[in-house]
Amino acid sequence: MRVTILDYGVGNLHSLSKAIAAAGAEPVIVDDASAATRAEVLVLPGVGAFAPAAARFVAAREPLRDAILAGLPTLGICLGMQLMFDASDEGSGAGLGVFAGRVTRLTSEAVPQIGWNALDDPTEPLLAESGLREVYYANSFACRAVDPAIVGAWSEHEGDRFAAVVRRQRSLGVQFHPEKSSTQGVAFIRAFLQEAAA
Repeated sequence: MRVTILDYGVGNLHSLSKAIAAAGAEPVIVDDASAATRAEVLVLPGVGAFAPAAARFVAAREPLRDAILAGLPTLGICLGMQLMFDASDEGSGAGLGVFAGRVTRLTSEAVPQIGWNALDDPTEPLLAESGLREVYYANSFACRAVDPAIVGAWSEHEGDRFAAVVRRQRSLGVQFHPEKSSTQGVAFIRAFLQEAAA
């Protein structure tokens, strides 16, 4: 399986590529959002700021959104998850609008949240399949979903409870970094790819 990683000028592509390869797939990095609409599986990576990342795919925003809503298996990681929402307080520009809601700054005093945190109230099946319960975060912002029914797990940072996992059909967003969440994180990526291949 070829997994397309959309490069919109953020970091962390190397460790993500290694995790995808460890999960048994072939990672392919592209910087053309239009080409990403033809992917077999799409990954929107994390690390970076919302506005400059969103600006990189503004011309292909509608085709990319349409492809995801039509069933393109997509995994959004950290910033990638945030870009799947409507908009962000981190900067101007529209997200993909796959998930209804807005990205806002964490309300806790200790920002950014960097390190390990627990997943609460998990209902996402891939979490049980992979055994993933403790995950690695590096975020200052979090997604506030309009519909809490799309949330497959939560986390809390100093009293701020936020969506850790969201899903819409074959599209999945995770606020944490599975590629940095030990062997269970790689198992989570593998479970997502197996679901995408089914």
